[in-house]
Amino acid sequence: MNIAVQAPTVWRRPAKPVAVIGAGIAGLTAAYELERRGIRATVFESGRAVGGMASSFKDAEGYTYDFGAHFVSNRLADAMGASGISRTVCHYGEAVALGGRSYSYPFGLALSPRYVASAVSARLHPRPVESAADWFRNAYGEALAEDVAIPLAEAWSGARAHELSPAVGHKLAAGVMKTFMLKAASRLSGRAVCNGYSHEMPESPRVYHVYPEGGVAKLLEPTVARLSDSIALESKVERVYVENGKVVAVKVNGREIGVSAVVSTAPVHVLPRLVEGTDALDELAGFRYRPMIFVNLRFEGRNLLPDTMLWVPDRTQPFFRVTEAPFSMPWLAPEGRTQLTFDIGCEVGDSWWTMSDEKLAQACLDGLCRIYPHLRERYIGAGGMLKTPFAYPVYLSRYEERRQGFAESTGVDGLYSIGRNGEFAHLLMEDIYWRTLKRMRDVADYVGRDVGAGVARSAA
Repeated sequence: MNIAVQAPTVWRRPAKPVAVIGAGIAGLTAAYELERRGIRATVFESGRAVGGMASSFKDAEGYTYDFGAHFVSNRLADAMGASGISRTVCHYGEAVALGGRSYSYPFGLALSPRYVASAVSARLHPRPVESAADWFRNAYGEALAEDVAIPLAEAWSGARAHELSPAVGHKLAAGVMKTFMLKAASRLSGRAVCNGYSHEMPESPRVYHVYPEGGVAKLLEPTVARLSDSIALESKVERVYVENGKVVAVKVNGREIGVSAVVSTAPVHVLPRLVEGTDALDELAGFRYRPMIFVNLRFEGRNLLPDTMLWVPDRTQPFFRVTEAPFSMPWLAPEGRTQLTFDIGCEVGDSWWTMSDEKLAQACLDGLCRIYPHLRERYIGAGGMLKTPFAYPVYLSRYEERRQGFAESTGVDGLYSIGRNGEFAHLLMEDIYWRTLKRMRDVADYVGRDVGAGVARSAA
């Protein structure tokens, strides 16, 4: 697949680089796009390796695992130069464990008479929408909202559904007819056609799931190779200096560096502590992210779940989602074995966050066997345990207006915030990529104007 790329506007190369904070997919894409436009960029990464939430791990036993579930389209792999190392995913599906049964998602639930009657009633008698709870009840009906949508939203957010903005529902919405057509296309084509993973680009039967052989981190390798000397690892940005409402410099590992702009992928609630010389970002300090633990357990056999991903809207369970990646990508586990990944929402420092790996594994195994008792005898042992304090932005109603304003602008000239954490938005990988390209046009315009003004002043 060939992706049409707009020819870059090449500006006079600024003397000061653009500082990019964070070497995940957003930061690396931003730096490469700026370099492609003739603008020098340096990526500062506090860790020892690139990737961020797009990191992958492969152990000596042949298991590959990521930070939770990721979705890669052939369009994205092609655009990032990784199509040659990506394999076509032939099947991908989701299911819901509910009341001792498993339902395919979304159509298995939609065929339940109880849920159909409730949904019809909701459409005939809609209620005012002031929260995510209201949105779910209007969209799905009281029964499905209470049984599935609300428990899941509360599990991954750590907030009550009536505290969440209706924007949560808008982000999750997908057209039923489009879903049906793309699911049908998957059956006809023999490959997993994407649905609901991009709001920036059109989805069609020509856009389907792929996955790199060695995990999602492999997707970044061509970009990293192109950037070569533009990535500084173990380089923590300690300050971003603002003068007269404009970014002028950063402090990295104790050293001040003049910059023409800053592109940040850091969580937005970090910015008030990071940026010095303005109070324009102070309200962001109250924005919340949901920490997450990913527990990997190994089993004998394959296709142990009803489908690739199983949603578990049960408040008594420690996890709300279980993913069997080898169900769709068999090359991610040794032959005849599989790995299940459990998503546990928590808070930094709580009992789950501080629990030992052994107890986490046991809690997930026990919870799984409450649903599928026969899987206990297939259990081999625990795999890697991964934790992140910034898995999901939490859309609380109390700061929804500020969130929408921040989405338009940081309020500081030369400061741009991108990516899932940086935009404080529920973005999947493909949308992160395309949105980053668009934002870099804005950065290039800003830097170009600044350089042009400097040249004009010098000539005068």
